[in-house]
Amino acid sequence: MTSIWKETGFVENDPWVIETDERKAGEGEAPVLGLASFLERVEESNEGGFGVLIAPADDVTKLAPYLDRIALVALAFPAFGDGRAFSHASILRGRLGYTGEIRAIGDVLIDQIPLMLRTGFDSFAVTNEVARRRLAEGRLPGIADHYQPAARSATVPGGYSWRRTSRAGG
Repeated sequence: MTSIWKETGFVENDPWVIETDERKAGEGEAPVLGLASFLERVEESNEGGFGVLIAPADDVTKLAPYLDRIALVALAFPAFGDGRAFSHASILRGRLGYTGEIRAIGDVLIDQIPLMLRTGFDSFAVTNEVARRRLAEGRLPGIADHYQPAARSATVPGGYSWRRTSRAGG
């Protein structure tokens, strides 16, 4: 079972469906297309509101000309140790200026969610039972101090620019 979680809690009736050969979006659902399918479809029409799935090896910068037509970018975490989606989120938010929803899918574990939030993710497809239970209980782990800037705004106390810190949640 997959649950969609945002900082406001679990989402009821999320419309997004990652399309596969076996599963297509139905009535009242919105498709999330793989990068190649998205690029084909976006060239053929002027429609917007797309959902796009980015695999770890995909070039996320190919989305740049179409960001105003994308409502959701789903970034895949196929395994715990594959963190390329962190870089994709950072590029989308920082370099490309994407303001739409970025969703983590795949192997989303509770320990990674605070770091995902800092790099620009705002929704999570959670299948891990422990993660779902802890999120339902409001038990999100975290580290209060950070030395690096993030996609999210943070309180930066005075001091040396190279030694700046921020408080989590600030």
